[in-house]
Amino acid sequence: MPSGPARAGYTPFAHLTVPNAALYRQVMGAFLAAKERFAVHLRPEDVVAALPPEHRPGDVDTVVKALDRLVDWGNLRADPDTSRVTAVEDFYRKRFIYQLTQAGEAAEQALSTYDEALGRRGALQAVALHDIVTQLRVLLVLSAEQEEGEPDAAKTQLALSALTSRFEALAENARAFMGSLQRTIDLHGVEVDVFLAYKDRLIQYLERFIQDLITLGGRIALLIGELEERDRVGVLLRLAAVREAADAAPDEAESAEARAYERWSGRWSGLAAWFVSADGRESQARLLRGRALGAIPQLLAVVRQLNERRAGRSDRSADFRTLARWFAEAPDDAARHRLWRAAFGLYPARHLTVDADTLDRRSAHPVTASTPWAEAEPLRISPQLRRTGSYERRGRTRRVLDRSEQRRHLAEFAAKQAQEIAAARARLATDGTTRLSALGELDPLAFGLFLQLLGDALATWRPGTTATVATSNDGTMEIRLTALTNGTRAQIRTPGGTFRGPDHLVEITDLTRAGRASGVDTFDGEAL
Repeated sequence: MPSGPARAGYTPFAHLTVPNAALYRQVMGAFLAAKERFAVHLRPEDVVAALPPEHRPGDVDTVVKALDRLVDWGNLRADPDTSRVTAVEDFYRKRFIYQLTQAGEAAEQALSTYDEALGRRGALQAVALHDIVTQLRVLLVLSAEQEEGEPDAAKTQLALSALTSRFEALAENARAFMGSLQRTIDLHGVEVDVFLAYKDRLIQYLERFIQDLITLGGRIALLIGELEERDRVGVLLRLAAVREAADAAPDEAESAEARAYERWSGRWSGLAAWFVSADGRESQARLLRGRALGAIPQLLAVVRQLNERRAGRSDRSADFRTLARWFAEAPDDAARHRLWRAAFGLYPARHLTVDADTLDRRSAHPVTASTPWAEAEPLRISPQLRRTGSYERRGRTRRVLDRSEQRRHLAEFAAKQAQEIAAARARLATDGTTRLSALGELDPLAFGLFLQLLGDALATWRPGTTATVATSNDGTMEIRLTALTNGTRAQIRTPGGTFRGPDHLVEITDLTRAGRASGVDTFDGEAL
């Protein structure tokens, strides 16, 4: 039987949506396993032997039919099996050997990638951050060899390959983890008890990664800046491109180096954009940090919601489940109809007024739906309904409730909150430049505002500078930080503990009083 030509389009995926799809997948799996053993062709009996015993068909003909269908779809190719011909009659027998086609192999690789993506949960790889720092330092050492001569091309390509591989794994796993984290927060397919036991470990995991991302992310951005000075990284990328182009096929040799350099430049640009903000664009590291920080209060909100449900508070889903149980426990259809009317208030269109007496009369003398209107019991309509078109009796309107007391309470609460925030801003505002160590003890509200300012400042720096100017999200505070090189340490005491770190010069301005616009500069986030 000659191999059937593959139809246009995506026919190699047709075996996924037909009867016996499981058998087709197992047959294709047998061919993939044979390819790993460097076996090119398989006979039907070889395929039968390779199938799992619990899914193995009773006869070979079933497998032969599956192989022929896969040939028609373009997944396999069939060639006459002439190796076992011993007589003239054997030429007229139907004997074929089968092998994977390029389209069939590509389809199986796509399915493997699909299955892997569905099962991937991802991870926030703090270890990958350490590895990226290590590889960037290796590149700095290699770039320093440019002063003495050309760096080693093999070491350069290996270091760049390890760097980009680690970075791509970090970025891909971070995307997968944040997606699975959102599904966890939304409680899709997660048991309540499992979620409550998991949330503490998850919050600790997020906090640990955020801390590593702040410290190591700043270090990575600094190393990227050093490599981009005087196009030091450009030389390394060209060396890697030249070495990669050496293995290109003869018909691609002329353009191989240019294409390789373009690929390496794209990978480096992606790495730099992931850790360094530029031209009003926030880096992916900063976005990831913000998303991870936002996930923690969302998780806590879900925990509060679950605790409220466990405390006995009713919700719509619980009400509907209870109502469904009542329907299932109803003794007959008449009881179910009464329950339906009581729960939803939906009646047939002809029943303009239905009360208990009407229901009792119709129970005693039921009227079928096929009864003509002229023969059915007449419906009594109120004279007021005929006269005014409304059954309700009109009367005086209800008095408007006086909510002045509630409004006064809310105004007092808002004023008190504004005073506390203003007091915290006044506590943090400095008269000129001072040291972090001179801030002294801060109350919880002022300390929280200080941490927000510090986080905004660390997120705006760029490599190679030691000062930053940042403005709070609401535009009310401005902070200026300058790093010190004397190695002194600062301590800020709070009721919850002591905050320690390298001492800096700091100037905090309350813009609501100063009334001036905020500036934007840069800062090395590794210092804190």
